[in-house]
Amino acid sequence: MSALEKVSVCILSWNGRRHLETCLPALRAQRDPGVPWEVLVLDNGSTDDTVAWVRREHPWVRLVESRVNTGFCSGNNRLVAAAEGDAVALLNNDTRPAEDWLAALVAAFSAAPDDVAAVSGQIVDWTGERLDFGRGMMTFDGHAFQLDFRRPLAEARVPADGAELLFACGGNLLVRKRSFLDAGGFDESYFAYLEDVDLGWRLWAGGERVLFARQAVVHHRSAATSDLLGLYNRGFLFERNAFLTVYKNYEASIWQRIMPAVLWTLTSRTQTLLVQNNPGAEAFTLDPYAGWIANTAPAGEGGRDAATDPDPVAAEPVVGPADPFTDPAPPSPTLLEKWRGYGPVEFFRRAAAKAVRSVAPAGLGRRAAPPRITDERTVAQLRSITWLLGHLDRAAAERARLQARRVRSDREIFERFPLALVPTYPGDARLFSSAAFRAWLPADLPVQEHRLDEIMELPGCAGGEAAGPSGEER
Repeated sequence: MSALEKVSVCILSWNGRRHLETCLPALRAQRDPGVPWEVLVLDNGSTDDTVAWVRREHPWVRLVESRVNTGFCSGNNRLVAAAEGDAVALLNNDTRPAEDWLAALVAAFSAAPDDVAAVSGQIVDWTGERLDFGRGMMTFDGHAFQLDFRRPLAEARVPADGAELLFACGGNLLVRKRSFLDAGGFDESYFAYLEDVDLGWRLWAGGERVLFARQAVVHHRSAATSDLLGLYNRGFLFERNAFLTVYKNYEASIWQRIMPAVLWTLTSRTQTLLVQNNPGAEAFTLDPYAGWIANTAPAGEGGRDAATDPDPVAAEPVVGPADPFTDPAPPSPTLLEKWRGYGPVEFFRRAAAKAVRSVAPAGLGRRAAPPRITDERTVAQLRSITWLLGHLDRAAAERARLQARRVRSDREIFERFPLALVPTYPGDARLFSSAAFRAWLPADLPVQEHRLDEIMELPGCAGGEAAGPSGEER
């Protein structure tokens, strides 16, 4: 049994006064949970007069202020540090908790064995008709989904009371303060998203467990706060944080074997977005030695026909000065030098191609425009890779710390919670079906394959809403 002395309800808010106008009165109306409790609100650099409003309208709330938005992770860590309770209930500001929400969390935690670090409540949509969160599932590369997100409650696979979960949802959970702090709290480098998945994995690896409290229900305005970040800025967080999660938490014997699959998935998604969504990006798909340069494949033998095929940007390498401000450019070669350098056949081929380009419509022989990255989703992918490369040492140090406190193996964890293989991004289905990719997945690691529509309600289905860049992520 896990008897509690006091519970601290912690709410992080960023420009969320309109949400607190519903959330705080619902907390004020809570049924007595049987233990002393308090409510803390951290205002995370809001500009909507939240601080003055809370002080005026809800003086019973303990207010913590931050002059800037430090993110979901840092803000909640600060709240937990300030909490007086030996257990902390984390609640999203854009929720409306049922009147017995806190009592249900306390009852579930108090009845749980001592190795239970946290209990996770149920989240439904604002009308109470569809599921937001009951159980989460993690993919082999660190992304995660809310199982049956937005499905009608009558059809959704809601776990039974007391069922084990890999992780609790960060917007509705009760966690022992000591367990939270000993595990390292939320990783503040995440800013937001997947931090609860990361924490759940760390709790399990540290020998503790997470259970489900079905009766602890809150109604949620899904994405009401996260939409303020922007869709593609969220995509950056999804991709970066997913990689951090698996890099830090997989034990060495598994990480060394699954790392190629993780890296090639990240590479494939970035390359596919780059080629499909940006003007001129077909140039990235060309093999310059398949007939594009140096007369490597004459026309009719698998190479390009210079008279009809558009040139890639790199069709004729341009040699310029090493430093255009200090080094003079070399003089252009004369016709005689070109004749000697190319030989008669290549000289006349290039001359003919140049003549065609001078009169041909765009796309029928004219030199292609340089590729340009204009797609925001592609930019988000590239930003995530750039960030990861710039923070390798910090991530490695965190990995070493987490592995040092491990007492439960990943094999035991994933026998309970099999990893998921879910084609989600463009190009995933092709990659995941390839023999090479299959060879990179450790055969002894439990992995279950799913279609995205098996996991969540998709756009076009009744009541469905558009998923984020990687589906609806935790």
